[in-house]
Amino acid sequence: MRKILLLEDDQGLNETLDDFLCEMGFYVDSTMDPYSALDLTYKSRYDLYLFDVKLPYESGFELLRKLRNSGDVTPTIFITSKDTLESLKEGFHIGADDYIKKPFDPDELRCRVDAVLRRQIREEVIHIGEYTFDAKEHKLFAGNQEISLGVKASKLLNLLLEANGNMVSMDLIKDRLWSSSEGSSDGSLRVYITNLKKYFGDRIKNIRGVGYCLER
Repeated sequence: MRKILLLEDDQGLNETLDDFLCEMGFYVDSTMDPYSALDLTYKSRYDLYLFDVKLPYESGFELLRKLRNSGDVTPTIFITSKDTLESLKEGFHIGADDYIKKPFDPDELRCRVDAVLRRQIREEVIHIGEYTFDAKEHKLFAGNQEISLGVKASKLLNLLLEANGNMVSMDLIKDRLWSSSEGSSDGSLRVYITNLKKYFGDRIKNIRGVGYCLER
């Protein structure tokens, strides 16, 4: 399950966002001040930071500057009531990946979170248990040893990882794995899933007749 660190000093909004992100399938650590957030970054690795800008003690900008200076490159979305060009420039200069302006619709937050995490997956090597997957090259490794999955099984693994633990429908899988001239095959898909299960076992879930998901 992917992890988000939520930093928002408005208690009502903090609780609302925590609930919404949990419903999206994320594990969420939430806090209301930057010092507690900084402590949490020392204890856990997160897939995304969601930081308010205006905070007690110091701003979200100042917190992210500390993290970036320490070598922390975790993707970050700022929640802000500021919309000046100077504020935007400052945040992106520090190392923000996106902004969301208060007040916002939950569906907008969903879109922005999904987009940032998809970019992260495309750019990095992903750890899944004892294995690593190079998303750029579509290659799976056990230690330094490459595992031969084949083209379509590798594409399927990448698609499942892009979904961040959410279900990928059968229709989407078939659309991404086979061109219109090839024609999709339920039998071949089951073979690819069986192949992936050799390595990931029960992490791969079958929602019968609907689709598949991969739990990290």
